[in-house]
Amino acid sequence: MRVERTDHPQFHKCWLTTDEYEQLRRTTDSYRDELVVRLGGEVGLRSFEVPQITPEHPRREVIEDDSYHFLRVPEGKDTTGNGGKPRDAYLPRSVERDLHRYQRAEEIAQDNPFIDVSPRHVQRIVKNIAERTADRTGDSDFRKVSSHDLRRYFAHTCLVEKRMNPRVVMEIGGWEDYAALEPYLNKPSPSTIVSEFETAELA
Repeated sequence: MRVERTDHPQFHKCWLTTDEYEQLRRTTDSYRDELVVRLGGEVGLRSFEVPQITPEHPRREVIEDDSYHFLRVPEGKDTTGNGGKPRDAYLPRSVERDLHRYQRAEEIAQDNPFIDVSPRHVQRIVKNIAERTADRTGDSDFRKVSSHDLRRYFAHTCLVEKRMNPRVVMEIGGWEDYAALEPYLNKPSPSTIVSEFETAELA
């Protein structure tokens, strides 16, 4: 895990690897908490967006004879002073299935939130999971992980590891411009570096 200091002594930027992200997921002790992690790390939601999501917001769309899922985020980050903009985030099939299972298990009404807590509570959930992961793994860097680091993981995975089109990432993640994405373009992981050189040697 790469950890960078910020201007605030209590906050850091943490760059999770895929293995470290999976360690966080495995440390969750409830379906709800795992969904909090997955909505941040695999859908790219901000902590204040997670409680907005209800069973009405996932939708299926047929494209070229195959079906895909998207997640309507009612209000994203307000960068204009006119209220947050809605957007459609890409929803991986496995996350969509878990949301549906959770709805049925908890008997959540269509217009009720999946994660019925405050944004601050979402942040606390992630912090508690990170603390437990640090205890379980012996890696104290996990104690610095925040809910925003899940969104950082999502962006970095899309942009650096998967080399997705930045315009696509901006659209699904709710970033207004390239300058907003630039902080997520950190160094590639060691596995990506090795893969690049291995591919170049085979060419």
